[in-house]
Amino acid sequence: MIRLGAGRLDGIAAVGAHCDDIAIGAGGTLLTLCRARPGIRVDALVLSGGGGEREQEERAALAAFCPGADVRLTVLKLADGRMPAQWEEAKAAVEELRGRTDPGLVLAPRTDDAHQDHRGLARLVPTAFRDHLVLGYEIVKWDGDLGRTGAYQPLTPDVAEDKVRLLLEHYPSQRHRPWYDREAFLGLARIRGIECHARYAEAFAVPKLTLGLEG
Repeated sequence: MIRLGAGRLDGIAAVGAHCDDIAIGAGGTLLTLCRARPGIRVDALVLSGGGGEREQEERAALAAFCPGADVRLTVLKLADGRMPAQWEEAKAAVEELRGRTDPGLVLAPRTDDAHQDHRGLARLVPTAFRDHLVLGYEIVKWDGDLGRTGAYQPLTPDVAEDKVRLLLEHYPSQRHRPWYDREAFLGLARIRGIECHARYAEAFAVPKLTLGLEG
């Protein structure tokens, strides 16, 4: 398996349409990066769930998924499932995030995600983060939109188990969902691990990548 490194990362930006999106899609990657780089800055933006139980869950969860990091989280109150009708507010939020951070890596939804909120946010990200490495994470759900991915972050068994434990521990409001369980999260990580010759992994879409092979 060919490996490409991102060099020294001093900062990460992570965006999600809903509380728990970032943790589901890239929680293992955040754990891996933050444990390897104590003090790294993580700027996070979530478009919905602000002001209530969901925001409280998200703040506690991201603190756990980003151990030792400087986490700066904004949770807005846009209506769940209505992002296309709130395009201006979402665009302004993404641009505000870009105005206060210049990360080495951006974690965002995939542009081909079947959920309109995820897909809309994914299409906004490159309009603000034009010269950044953007990795599009995946979220398993009933839509059946999982597909082929181009990039993988291998996860150690400990990290994979920690991700699942933290998801179940920090988002009690989601436990009633039939797909929100250990088997779903660990099963997908195992499949993505097979694809990159690892035990577990998270997979990402890469919309655009500039190579520096001469170096």
